[in-house]
Amino acid sequence: LGLDRLTIKKYMALLEQLFLVEQLPAWHSKEYKRLVKTPKLHSIDTGMMCAVRGLNRERLLKQPGDFGLLLESFVYNELRKQAVWIEEPLNFYHYRDKDKVEVDVIIENAIGDCFAIEVKAAATLSAKDFTGLKRFQSVAGERFKIGVLLYDGDHTTAFGDNLFAVPLGALWS
Repeated sequence: LGLDRLTIKKYMALLEQLFLVEQLPAWHSKEYKRLVKTPKLHSIDTGMMCAVRGLNRERLLKQPGDFGLLLESFVYNELRKQAVWIEEPLNFYHYRDKDKVEVDVIIENAIGDCFAIEVKAAATLSAKDFTGLKRFQSVAGERFKIGVLLYDGDHTTAFGDNLFAVPLGALWS
């Protein structure tokens, strides 16, 4: 950006105070050292982000990568909203390791149980789409409880031990 690090930090703090963006911290474990600890940035209002960037339906269809990032932020925001329905405190993270394998959202409860959520803007899936969830499952060990890949399909499918592909619509049902 050509800006001083301190200036960027001040701008980021302002954007967070205005509830325009939120930094999602990285999940980490003392036992596993190959993790990236950089936070991930999410837009709080994906509709406004589309307006600011001039993204309409046609443009999103031509640029599926942009749609995927917006969908990821949208799902993250929905999960945060629904988390207030639960009596216990939940912490939200993302997972990324040095091999660039990642999981979009990790939800951890007070006793350390971890629930992993990956978001895909696609109606078809393959075993490769579960790479991040499987890696996180092996890293988290017994703390891992379930891995869910939310996708644009219409049925729930098991993809291994505690790994499921679930339609995005399940967020509201």
